[in-house]
Amino acid sequence: MFEALRDRLDSIFSKLKNKGKLSEADVDLSLREVRKALLEADVDYKVVKNLTESIRARAVGTAVLSSITPGQQVIAIVYEEISSLMGDDPVPLKISPRPPTVILMVGLQGSGKTTTTVKLARKLQSGHKPLVVACDLKRPAAIEQLKVLAQQAKVPFYGVQDGTTDVISVIKGAMEYASSHLIDMIIIDTAGRLHIDEELMDELASIHGFVPPSETLLVVDAMTGQEAVKVAGTFHEKVALTGTILTKLDGDARGGCALAIRSVTGVPVKFAGVGEGIDALEPFDGKRMAGRIMGMGDVAGLFEKVQQAVNENEAEKMMDVIKSGRNFNLEDLLTQFQQISKMGPIGKLLEMLPGFNKLNLNNKDIDPNVIKHNCAIIQSMTPSERRNPAIIKGSRRRRIALGSGTTVQKVNQLLAQYEQMKKVYKHFGKTGGHGLNLKNLFGR
Repeated sequence: MFEALRDRLDSIFSKLKNKGKLSEADVDLSLREVRKALLEADVDYKVVKNLTESIRARAVGTAVLSSITPGQQVIAIVYEEISSLMGDDPVPLKISPRPPTVILMVGLQGSGKTTTTVKLARKLQSGHKPLVVACDLKRPAAIEQLKVLAQQAKVPFYGVQDGTTDVISVIKGAMEYASSHLIDMIIIDTAGRLHIDEELMDELASIHGFVPPSETLLVVDAMTGQEAVKVAGTFHEKVALTGTILTKLDGDARGGCALAIRSVTGVPVKFAGVGEGIDALEPFDGKRMAGRIMGMGDVAGLFEKVQQAVNENEAEKMMDVIKSGRNFNLEDLLTQFQQISKMGPIGKLLEMLPGFNKLNLNNKDIDPNVIKHNCAIIQSMTPSERRNPAIIKGSRRRRIALGSGTTVQKVNQLLAQYEQMKKVYKHFGKTGGHGLNLKNLFGR
């Protein structure tokens, strides 16, 4: 989402890095460019004004202007201010000391509220027993949609199909169901509208009064830009939000909503939707997000994805390969590809690496299906071919290409990548992994 903004900021700050000493004029010129970049990213103009003023107040100090590396120090200041703007640390959900904890999900129609309700329940399953409750009694098939998604996520669901229009009676039934089924968390999916109206707000107020929630979370489509910030402000005035959830943060919008919404509402962003999958919901971390905007990557986030994807037994087997000196074969490479595929789109993973934006890779350089194709190629080989790739000559390559639905050229590319990976594993202990060419591994 922040690709355009990241590239603009990188261009601005690269000029500062080349200067041995900064003047106030240098700082002012750079901040004018930063201001323009943020406005083009659809950040609220008041937020931009306050942010740039705060950056300037710190950046024109004597300690910075006379610093040995003033350019990098200014970059650090911008990073810290953007991080502070979005909220430095993740803010956890408030859990009621007397179960059940009630979470009220609110938002406009089309923001992804129903899907996010199930994603949140799925996220909380590791330590709680959540129940999703269908209280969107206005939209046709809303109850059925929540039920189907809940079944896919394997989370408990409560909803009525008798045509009732009284949300309070539905919530009463859900509370009774939760009590008899040892449910400790109730997540209520409320009705949305195409725009804010009094009927919607009155219904939310009645729910809020009947069962005071521990959390009232506004689900906001991050691709709606400044309009989302206005919606958040209005909801906060009416129902006292405790947090927001940004959806579609993996999209290609300009990203201004993510930067400004906390500043405008005064409530933290608690989660971010980063994909369509039922598990694609992550705690929002302002520092990590600021690092990605500034081109610093998100190594901590990448490490977490690796931990989630890598099977401990498979990791031990791979370490045995390295320690024993046994040749790294295509079965090992298949295991690596399968683990990578669990971590999400390859382009999104590479963006989490520091300095990735300087590799001069663009969307056409990164084939999103490369992992899937490579797995198909290896799976089309015989066990003996996987263990001893040296025997794969011309006729075998044609057979493998036909069996995998690819081309001989792609088979050749995979085998070339395998040879490179084999060298990396062979010298891994000595080199620490240097020499791994991302463009060759994941590009065309």
